[in-house]
Amino acid sequence: MEELYIKPGNQERGWNDPPQFSYGLQTAQGGPKRNLLNKRVPPPQLQGPQSPVPGGAPPPIHSTPPLNPLAPPPCAAATPLPPCSAPKQHADSPSAQSECEPDLDDINVVLNWALTACRQSVKKQVCDDVERRLKILEEVWRAGKLSLPVRRRMSLLAEEMKSRKWERADEIHRALIVDYVNEVSQWMVGIKRLIAETRQLSADTLDQNQNQEALHGAEAGPE
Repeated sequence: MEELYIKPGNQERGWNDPPQFSYGLQTAQGGPKRNLLNKRVPPPQLQGPQSPVPGGAPPPIHSTPPLNPLAPPPCAAATPLPPCSAPKQHADSPSAQSECEPDLDDINVVLNWALTACRQSVKKQVCDDVERRLKILEEVWRAGKLSLPVRRRMSLLAEEMKSRKWERADEIHRALIVDYVNEVSQWMVGIKRLIAETRQLSADTLDQNQNQEALHGAEAGPE
C-alpha cells in the first residue's frame, strides 16, 4: 500500500534526498486532505461583508488608506507672548548710586571724633597706630586708588559710627575686607580697632567729645 503514495525513484537524486509523494494518488484514494500553507490571507481592514459583484469577480481593492478619524486637529497658531518689561532700576543700584560721591571730609570728622574719644582711655601706641592707618586711608582716597563701592561703604560705616550703631559698622567693615581686600588691607585694620575701642567707651565720654568736635567745627567756620 505504501508504494502507491511514493513516486518511482529518480536516478539523478542523491541517496539522502527525501522521497517525493504523489499528490494525485492521495486524492484518488480519498486520502486525508492537507491544509495548504501557501494560501494568501487578505489584510484585516479588507475583511468583512462585501457586496456581491456580478460574475463572481473579486471586489476591487482600493490602495488609498482610510482616513484616521482620531487624527488630531491642526495646531492653532501660538499666541505671541507679551514682551517682558525691563526690570525697574532700584534706587540703591550701582548706576543710581554713582551720582552720589561720598565726601572724605565728612568721613574724617567722624573717624577723628572717635579717635579723640579713645585717647582718653586707650593706650597711646594703639591710638597712634590707628591714626597712621587713617592717614593711609586719606592718601589712597585722594590719589583715586579706591573704587566707588569702597568709598560709598566707608561713608555708610561713618554714618553708623556717628549713630553709634556699632554692630552695623562692624558688619560693613567685615564686608569690605571680604569683597575688597586688595584695596582696604593697608588701613582697614585701623578702622576695625577704632570700632572695637570706641564701642567700649561710655555714652558720656562720646557725648562730651562729640560736643567738642561740633564746637571746634563752628569756630573753624567762616567769620
